[in-house]
Amino acid sequence: IPGPGATRSPVRLVRTRDRGGPAWRFSSGTVQRIPVWYDALNDRWLFEHLPATLLRPGPLDVLRWQWLALPLLVAVAWMLGSLVSRIARSMLERLVRRTSAEWDDILLAQVSGPLTLAAALLIAAILIPLLGLYAQAQALVGRVLRAGGALVLFWALWRSVDVGYALLVQSRWARRTSSATAILPILSRAAKVAVVALALVAILSMLGYPVAGLLTGLGLGGLAVALAAQKTVENLFGAVSIGLDQPFREGDFVKIEDFVGTVETIGLRSTRIRTLDRTIITMPNGKLADMRVESFAVRDRLRFAAVLGLVYGTTAAQMRDVLAGWERVLRAQPKIWPDAVTVRFSAFGASSLDIEVMAWFQTTDWGEFQRIREGVLLQFMEVVEQAGTAFALPTRTVHLVTPPAFAPLPVSSDASASPRVPSAPT
Repeated sequence: IPGPGATRSPVRLVRTRDRGGPAWRFSSGTVQRIPVWYDALNDRWLFEHLPATLLRPGPLDVLRWQWLALPLLVAVAWMLGSLVSRIARSMLERLVRRTSAEWDDILLAQVSGPLTLAAALLIAAILIPLLGLYAQAQALVGRVLRAGGALVLFWALWRSVDVGYALLVQSRWARRTSSATAILPILSRAAKVAVVALALVAILSMLGYPVAGLLTGLGLGGLAVALAAQKTVENLFGAVSIGLDQPFREGDFVKIEDFVGTVETIGLRSTRIRTLDRTIITMPNGKLADMRVESFAVRDRLRFAAVLGLVYGTTAAQMRDVLAGWERVLRAQPKIWPDAVTVRFSAFGASSLDIEVMAWFQTTDWGEFQRIREGVLLQFMEVVEQAGTAFALPTRTVHLVTPPAFAPLPVSSDASASPRVPSAPT
């Protein structure tokens, strides 16, 4: 038993014999040291003033009063840790304000939670010896505190991933690299998954669990898991492929196979697309990487193309007036792309004189393009009316021809003669 100072006093037992037979009893020297040991107890005041019920062992052989004091100690440690964290943050803020970099300001704002937890754990480690726990309980609390320290570290790493992602998105490299906006979210999510996995292994190891055996078991079962997770791995690599090749981004309007919609989320396993009917279509990334994808978001201008027909009664002069008028209408539009305006008499159709019209408008807004197209078509109608002709309708002209009557066949006067069979008309 620890005595005053650094001395240790032995507890001796003596084998004696009485009427009941041999027995082990405490030696007289040990009994004489009991008052000294009692005076050296750190929590002697508690033993003298607490009720007997609180001095009895509870779960895990920890005294009941210690179980009651433990939540109070945690609360005090958290309050003091919050106070220490605020003081430390205020001092660090003064330091980071002097620097021209932005990452330290963002990082300090993100690690406020881990900093508070670290201060609370430190204060708890200082206050725990006041409970006077026995050796095994003290060791268990120590493992819990070390696991909390690992949690603080990995929590800070988790927040640092967000800080790194925010800085990379705003960097000059990301603005110059077209695929950065698609690949960075995927890499950020993968880094967070790695941090969580490492944190789980480290915390379980500090709590005393056999992590080495667990990892060995996972290694032996890794082949079976890999075979069962082929689609998951395929979708993961599909997400990386989409991020690198960047056929589309989040927010783009795309056409995939037989449906169109807006890309809402590009995840590690699947991509979600909201259709025009406001429904969500979920496509696995592995399958999506092999599909035909048409993105409307990268268009720098919109095309106006049509084949319009005039009636066959249109004269050549009227046709020239219509062609010149339509081209004049197109080139008068303020957002026309003047390098490619086509208005040509293309063919004699089945029921109309066909005119091919094609032009580009320098806008990517579909609503604005619809308004421009409507105005152009209305002006086309005015040009046709001024030229004195009209648009053709699908018609068909049928010519009816009456065949000539057949001449009567001559009849023989000889009754005995055999009847003549007329030959087939040609």
